[in-house]
Amino acid sequence: MKICVFGAASDRIDKKYVTDCYGLAAALAKRGHELVFGAGGEGLMGAAARGFKDNGARVHGVIPQFFVDSGYEAIFKDCDEHTFTDTMAERKSIMETEAEAFIITPGGIGTFEEFFEVLTLKQLGRHKKPIAVYNSYGYFDGLQRYIDGIIDMKFVNKECKLLYSVIDKREEVIDYIENYSPVGVKWDLLKRN
Repeated sequence: MKICVFGAASDRIDKKYVTDCYGLAAALAKRGHELVFGAGGEGLMGAAARGFKDNGARVHGVIPQFFVDSGYEAIFKDCDEHTFTDTMAERKSIMETEAEAFIITPGGIGTFEEFFEVLTLKQLGRHKKPIAVYNSYGYFDGLQRYIDGIIDMKFVNKECKLLYSVIDKREEVIDYIENYSPVGVKWDLLKRN
C-alpha cells in the first residue's frame, strides 16, 4: 500500500517525535508498504523517509520547485522518485491521488492544513481512504478537544469523527491502515445540520 505521511519539516523539534516517527515508518516498510510524502529531509518528514528507505521500501518525494530554488527546505535526496511541482496545491494533489492511506504525524501549520484538506475531501465524498492521526506523545490531544468542542457547538456533525481515527500506539496505526473499511460511515449525514 502506498501511504502518505504528513508531518513536521523542522529539525528543531524534540527528537522523541523524530525517533517515534522513524519507528512507525520502519514498521510500515517491513510490512511491504511504500511512502509518498513532501520530500523533506529533516524533522518528521525526513524521519519517515529514512524509516521507509532504510527498510527497503520505495519512497516518492513531491516538492515544489521553488523550495529547491530557494533552499527553503532540506530535501530528502535518497528518494526513488522526485516529482517537482509549480505550486503547493499541485504537490498536495499528487500526494492525495497516489496515496491509498494517510497518516498524520505531529507537525505545524502545514501539517494541520494537509490533515484538514484530506478530511474535508473525505467528508465531501471525494475519497474513502483511511486517515490515521498518530497521537505521538499526546501531541494531538488539544486537537481532539477542539474538534469535540466545535461538534458540541454544532459547527461540525458528530459523524465527521467517523472519517478518521486518533491513535496513540504505532501498532494500532498500522492495524487501522491495513484493515480499514469505510463501512458504517453515514456519508449522507456529513453535510446536514
